[in-house]
Amino acid sequence: MKALVISGGGSKGAYAGGVAQYLIEEERRNYDLFLGTSTGSLLIPHLAAGKINKIHKVFTNVNQRNIFSVSPFVVHKKDNREYVSIDFLNSLWQFIKMKRTFGESKALKRYLKKNFTYEEYSLIKESREDVVVTVSNLSKNIVEYKSIKDFSYDEFCDWIWISCNYVPFMSLVKKNGFEYADGAFGCVVPIREAILRGATEIDAIILESESMAYNKVLGKNPFSLMINLFGHLLDQVERSDILIGKLAAKNKNVKLNLYYTPSKLTENSLVFNKKLMSSWWQQGYFYAKKKCQEARSNELRMDK
Repeated sequence: MKALVISGGGSKGAYAGGVAQYLIEEERRNYDLFLGTSTGSLLIPHLAAGKINKIHKVFTNVNQRNIFSVSPFVVHKKDNREYVSIDFLNSLWQFIKMKRTFGESKALKRYLKKNFTYEEYSLIKESREDVVVTVSNLSKNIVEYKSIKDFSYDEFCDWIWISCNYVPFMSLVKKNGFEYADGAFGCVVPIREAILRGATEIDAIILESESMAYNKVLGKNPFSLMINLFGHLLDQVERSDILIGKLAAKNKNVKLNLYYTPSKLTENSLVFNKKLMSSWWQQGYFYAKKKCQEARSNELRMDK
């Protein structure tokens, strides 16, 4: 059983879309199982439904207004670099309302339901083995995996949305008596979960460079510094997920193909820039093409 796994990564999900497009359309990879975390959970339902052109348009045109109903920060641009500072008025209003997050992401929930239809949901349930999204149950301090087979359309849309909620900058959601947030807080790359669900071959798209050998520019204010700190912690979770996934694949004799970003795409994945995301989608497509061609060349050399 073939599985496609897409990691978390905010706006960098556009790169994953390009990789997935090449693998599905050109390599004819017919996946039975789709797993995603955070931005990956937004991509996989459309990929599972075969709506690649649609998700390309939807994803590369998303902006801050489509994500945040209450935006916690202001985006600044200096020397071709985008960075953020706190929106004091919105954050103060959140405190006055006794909210526990700097911002709210209810706009993303509306955007999701507008672009992922009940017909597509039904098509997936009929034609695919499973589509699974990752969420973090903060009340119980565990990671949970939500299958499309177990929920109605509205409930599954809720889980997709919850998987993307990067607290404390986005909504903290109470559901079924528990409080949930972004799946990346517990599992950035659910490779092991794909293996546990029966995958025998996995293509995992990881929205980070393989070496991670770069000097990060830390935030120039406490708010952007906090975002950098969260990013650092999630990088450590991601490394652990990949290591665990590789070991599980080796023990179960599962073929594991890893697709990293060739370079650092952005310092702040909560900034959604149409021009950059369109470029990343193309980069992902051509990177996957190059990687697949190199793999075939290596196989031919080994056969000789």
